[in-house]
Amino acid sequence: MSKIIKYFKELSNVPHCSGDTLRLKEFLIAFAKDRGYNTEIDNSDNILISKGKPKISLQAHYDMVCMGDAPNIEIYEDNGWLKAKNSSLGADNGIAIAMMMELMDKNKECEFILTNDEEIGLIGAKALNLDIKSKYMLNLDSEDEAEVYIGCAGGADIKAFKNYSKLGTGALAPAFGEAKAITSDEFGKICNKNIYEISISDLVGGHSGVDIDKDIPSAIKLLTKYIIDNNALIISFSGGERRNSIPANAKAIVYIPKKPKDDKLVKIKEIFGDFEVCEDMEFIKILDELKHGVIEHNHKLNIPQNSINLAIVEFKNNNAMIEISLRSMSDNELKIIIDDNINLFKNSGYSYKIEDEYPSWQPIENSLTKIVDKNMKKQFGKSKFTAIHAGLECGVISNRYPHIKFSSIGPNIKYPHSTREMVEINSVERTFNVVCDVIDEINL
Repeated sequence: MSKIIKYFKELSNVPHCSGDTLRLKEFLIAFAKDRGYNTEIDNSDNILISKGKPKISLQAHYDMVCMGDAPNIEIYEDNGWLKAKNSSLGADNGIAIAMMMELMDKNKECEFILTNDEEIGLIGAKALNLDIKSKYMLNLDSEDEAEVYIGCAGGADIKAFKNYSKLGTGALAPAFGEAKAITSDEFGKICNKNIYEISISDLVGGHSGVDIDKDIPSAIKLLTKYIIDNNALIISFSGGERRNSIPANAKAIVYIPKKPKDDKLVKIKEIFGDFEVCEDMEFIKILDELKHGVIEHNHKLNIPQNSINLAIVEFKNNNAMIEISLRSMSDNELKIIIDDNINLFKNSGYSYKIEDEYPSWQPIENSLTKIVDKNMKKQFGKSKFTAIHAGLECGVISNRYPHIKFSSIGPNIKYPHSTREMVEINSVERTFNVVCDVIDEINL
C-alpha cells in the first residue's frame, strides 16, 4: 500500500474549506519544494508544480466543501471505506492531492495543477493564468473507478431578493430569536399565541449534481409542504447549507391557527412572545413553484441532462433571499433553464443576479481518453466512457487552453458534499495504478 492514505489524513489536519485555503497552499508548496519541484502561483492562488520536461499534467482542486464539524475532521475506517465523524470527509478532492504527493515522492516528471476555490464556483479555474507546458491534462476529480470521463455539466447559480410589505401592526423587530415582533391572524389583531418553531434537521444531504437523481429529500421542499398543509403564516424561514449541496436542514417560525399534529419528520416547538406575521402565502408559493431535482434525463449517458437545486432560503425582517443552482449537459439548454427561472422570479417581484456561471464540457473522445481507457482495462478488466452531471474544471480550463486534450478519472467516492461522504480505500490504490501507467506511457 502506498502512502496515499497517510498523506490524505495529513491533509485533513490542515483546514482548507472553500474561501480559507491559505494554510493548505503553503503546506503543498513546501512539500513540493522539499522534493525538488518548481512552483508557480497565479493571482487566484492556483498552484503549478513541475519538474523536468513534462508531457502530461494532473489537475485537482485543493479546497473542500465543509459540512458538519469540518474543518475539524476525524477520519475512521469502516469496512474498507474511509469516513469522517459528523463532517464531510474532503476526499473530494483531497484524495487526488494525496496521489500527487505520492507521485512527487516517486520523482515523476509531471505538471501538477492545483486550482483554488472550485467548490464555490470554479473560481480558480476561471482565472487560471499559469504557463502550462503539457499537451495532456488528466483531471482527478471524478468519483467512479473504471470509468473514463469525457464530459461534464455546465451550471449557473441565481440569487434572488425581495422585500415583502408587513401585514401585521406594530413595529417590526428582528425575528428568529433575536428580538420580539408582533403577529396577527387577522392582520390588525395582535396575537401572541399559536406561534411555533418548526424544523427539519440532519437529512442525508448530498452533492447537488451527482446525487440529484438519487431521491434524496430536500429539507426546504419538505418544510414548505408542511407549511402549506397547515395553512401557516411565515414569520421567518431559513434553510440549506451550500449552493452545491442538497439541503439537509430547514427551520421556520410560523403562526398556525390550529395546533399542528405531531409529525415524525418535523420537529414542533411552541414559542411565546409577540411576533409579527411578515407576509402571507406569497413567499411560500414561490418556494412551492420553484423546481427541485432532475428536470430531464440523458438516456444515452444515463445521467441527468438538466437539474435544479433549491439550495438556500432565508426570510427575515421582511426580506427574502433565495439561491438556486442550475446544471445542464448543454450550454443552450442551460440558458433556457436560466431564463425560465429568471422569469419566475421577475413575475413574483424579485430582483436577481446570476453568479458563478460556467460552461459544460461536451463529451468527445481524444488521444488521451483512449490511452486512459486502455490502461483502465488493464487494471480493472473493463472501462467505459461517460460524463458527469457536475462541474469539472475541464470545461472551464479547456476554454482557456484549447490546445490541451482532457480526460478525468477518480476512485469510488460516495455522497460528496455531505456528512456521509466516503471513499473506498482499495479503489484509491487501483485508480492510482492507472494514473501511474498513463503517466509512464505518455512519458515514453
